[in-house]
Amino acid sequence: QVQLVESGGGLVQAGGSLRLSCAASGNIFSINVMGWYRQALGKQRELVATIASGGRTNYADSVKGRFTISRDNAKNSVYLQMNSLKPEDTAAYYCNANIRTRRTGSLSGTANDYWGQGTQVTVSS
Repeated sequence: QVQLVESGGGLVQAGGSLRLSCAASGNIFSINVMGWYRQALGKQRELVATIASGGRTNYADSVKGRFTISRDNAKNSVYLQMNSLKPEDTAAYYCNANIRTRRTGSLSGTANDYWGQGTQVTVSS
């Protein structure tokens, strides 16, 4: 029904920058909050940043001031600009979107969280 496709990960030296992109497609009625999460080796998955449909943002303390989340509602896309990268930012980054799917007869389906496939970000010291 719904697919999230991520891109933009890679290998970068400390202090460098990367921009992650995520585009949602499929039977979409509406998209609520979109966000980015990450999971480092041996660690729990953690919230990086979220952005509501109206533009309100929320950041983890560890990335505040360095990362910027944005979205393009016309493209059903969310982005994460990552600057001043540190080795501790190394992780698999996952796009997340809370999406209500379309139904027949002007009905909307249940809102569910959908996840991208993940994109690896590796920051070398």
